[in-house]
Amino acid sequence: MPKNTSLADQPAVRRRQVIQSLMGVLGLTVAEEAAAQQAAAQLAATGRDPKDAPIAARDKLRITKLETFLVKPRWLFLKIHTNAGITGLGEPILEGRALTCQMAVKEIEPYLIGKDPRAVAHHWQAIYRHAFYRGGPILTSALSGIDQALWDIKGKALGVPVYELLGGPTRNKVRVYSHARTPEAIVNDKKRGFTAFKTGPATRRPARYVESPAEIQYAAEKFAELRKAAGPDCDIGIDFHGAISPAHAKMLIKAYEPYHPMFIEEPCQAQNHNVMAEIARSTHLPIATGERVFTKWGFREVLECKAATILQPDLCHAGGITEVRLIAGMAEAYYASIAPHNPLGPISLAAGVQIAASIPNFLIQEQVSLGEGYLKKPFQVKDGYLELPTAPGLGIELDENAMADKIGHDWKNPETYDADDGSVVDW
Repeated sequence: MPKNTSLADQPAVRRRQVIQSLMGVLGLTVAEEAAAQQAAAQLAATGRDPKDAPIAARDKLRITKLETFLVKPRWLFLKIHTNAGITGLGEPILEGRALTCQMAVKEIEPYLIGKDPRAVAHHWQAIYRHAFYRGGPILTSALSGIDQALWDIKGKALGVPVYELLGGPTRNKVRVYSHARTPEAIVNDKKRGFTAFKTGPATRRPARYVESPAEIQYAAEKFAELRKAAGPDCDIGIDFHGAISPAHAKMLIKAYEPYHPMFIEEPCQAQNHNVMAEIARSTHLPIATGERVFTKWGFREVLECKAATILQPDLCHAGGITEVRLIAGMAEAYYASIAPHNPLGPISLAAGVQIAASIPNFLIQEQVSLGEGYLKKPFQVKDGYLELPTAPGLGIELDENAMADKIGHDWKNPETYDADDGSVVDW
């Protein structure tokens, strides 16, 4: 809209579109519609596009509906609707518990309906603290996805990326890594632009509590092959996935040390931080953990025990953008860095990028999907980095046509057993 034209100078259809984009006039009173027209006229007089900031700070904005849908391969997407037509996206998912998380969101919905979505921190506190039994993976995963969507709405309403609301960018691009378990995969991902990768310990059978020298040597030799394919200028992290015993973890880490992995992730189960701290003291390699740690209270224990120097909060589990921003501040005081965990979808990645942009102690961002087949504009890797999004909110838009064949799934956690004796094996 030209700077010197008013709303009255625009065609009637254009005026109506501006008003509706500002206020979502459906259901408004006569007085509210008049206020919407006045707000539209004021915005038009500035020459700004309504999409840049469609809602003025004092305009009425209310949540009208929470919509969840299962998305292949194993995700749960959330869309929060408002009376102004602005929607927010989130991923309130815990892997293997999609239906449980979906129901948790449904139980929270009555609290949010009719409320202003812009009071993000207040809603976080209400949802978390009004539950007598606080925390846990299901509640915090549901809360995390809702929190992402509320920040998305707030950013869109103000016409700015979420990182601008968190203090502005501390960097102009975000480093990411891919998952690669073979030398061929690393070579292919290097061609795609990645300079960092994550793998797991190579095994010929499920790891035992105490392993033979042959198994440890096999794991080290296979990692050496990955290191050779990546070269000395690339980084490779190793994820033990909490499936290794503390005794075996120490032996493996010693074998890996000559090849300089970027970090050792979850060297044992994260339920006993003191044990992980003991492992951390036994090596010079950075220890990383956090995908199964929830809220600031859980990460406080990790930091106080000195169990890890790289924290990996998952923005879909740990409490969303609101909570991970606080966790990052705590980590900074302990000289620990943040490498957000994300084996999930592109909404989770978008939330992680917003956090990465806004904190000083960011290290690297995990991803398994850049959004091809899900987003209208997928993320692109260049020289190991993603450019910061400039669109408002989370900076993404779902491609619902491309997603049409990806709706619905029945993914379950795998059940694994030792082939020799039938005992349960950690997944």
